[in-house]
Amino acid sequence: MRRSVLLVPVADGGLWSVRSGGVRWICGFTDEAALARFAPHHTRGDRPMDYAALLGARIVDEIVPSLGEPAGLAVDIATEDGSMFFPPVVGIVPDAVAVDGGAAGERPPR
Repeated sequence: MRRSVLLVPVADGGLWSVRSGGVRWICGFTDEAALARFAPHHTRGDRPMDYAALLGARIVDEIVPSLGEPAGLAVDIATEDGSMFFPPVVGIVPDAVAVDGGAAGERPPR
């Protein structure tokens, strides 16, 4: 995921996301076909969906921490049996913003 270029829909001047289970999920797609399966359900009429091409690492290392709330990455959510979710936990997002990272990014005792 980190080295993959993902297509992330852009809406209202920001990246398209959805909140579920207390997490803000940035939605990314592995290719235009996956984005095309998603677009008809989230655009008006036959308007094309604008998107940004971003490395997965940039999303989880830079964008997620800037949101100021628990956030993760959802990939190919319109692909049956092909969706992938990268939650806001240690090892995926920076420790400082991981929900399981403890205070100031410290890992909880095991």
